[in-house]
Amino acid sequence: MGGQVDRSRGNAVLRACGCAAAGLFLIAGCTADGSPKDGAASRTPAASGTPSGPSGAGAGTAAAPSGGSGSELVPELDESKQPKTVAEARDLLGRIIVAEQAIGPDVVRSTPFESDPGHWPVLDEGCVWQIAGLPPDVLATSTRSFHIPAKDGRGRVRINATVTVHHNREESGWETARAMEEVLRCPGQKLREGEELKNLWGGAFYQGEQMNGWTEDAFTETGEYVSARDGGPHLYTWSQAQFGPVTVAISAKGATGITREAMNAFVVQGTSRMMVQAKQELGKAAG
Repeated sequence: MGGQVDRSRGNAVLRACGCAAAGLFLIAGCTADGSPKDGAASRTPAASGTPSGPSGAGAGTAAAPSGGSGSELVPELDESKQPKTVAEARDLLGRIIVAEQAIGPDVVRSTPFESDPGHWPVLDEGCVWQIAGLPPDVLATSTRSFHIPAKDGRGRVRINATVTVHHNREESGWETARAMEEVLRCPGQKLREGEELKNLWGGAFYQGEQMNGWTEDAFTETGEYVSARDGGPHLYTWSQAQFGPVTVAISAKGATGITREAMNAFVVQGTSRMMVQAKQELGKAAG
């Protein structure tokens, strides 16, 4: 996928989409300690291709400034802790990504459970997700698949957790920028044969904008999930957050009998827990 993504906050399209997403960011901000406020695709990482890299007027718009954050919920990044090799990145990833019990008591592992570490999803020009090798800006990535079994008239809810480790904050910021571009370019997307996302919209906020006080950059995408296996349309949500070189994300595909509030609780629980763990691993110690 080519071209820079203009994420200027003067862009009316991003503003309209972003304001609609502020409610989920508020929930996430209230649960930044990893605990749910009350109480769950797969789109694997919402990015594709290699970063086009900042230049010209777009320079520096894809990542928060270095240095102190000015927020108790977002510590200052300790750049000396950033992984420099694939092995270091995979080790860090393993300490950040969540297991099923961190998302909810009824969540279990799906089969297959973990993605191929050498694979990366790419949204092609026809809005169809394809699998490619890792782009140069990604040191390591992993997606884990979970579900909540169907029970008492409620369908099966599918949940994915994704962590991606880049070389630096700028690269992770461009991943979030590409995610915003993808939903604007393709409001309808084909995940695989017989499985689609429809009526997608999304919004992104830097730290300090709207309700985002818990991460350097936040992106949320919502819409409808339809499949030959699960029927639909059902609710669909993807929530992504960034700290330093790391992005974390949870996606959830709803089912009959699942409410939007329940979906948001699963998504927020998983995203906030991974963000807390990323901050613990990469943030500067207080004092």
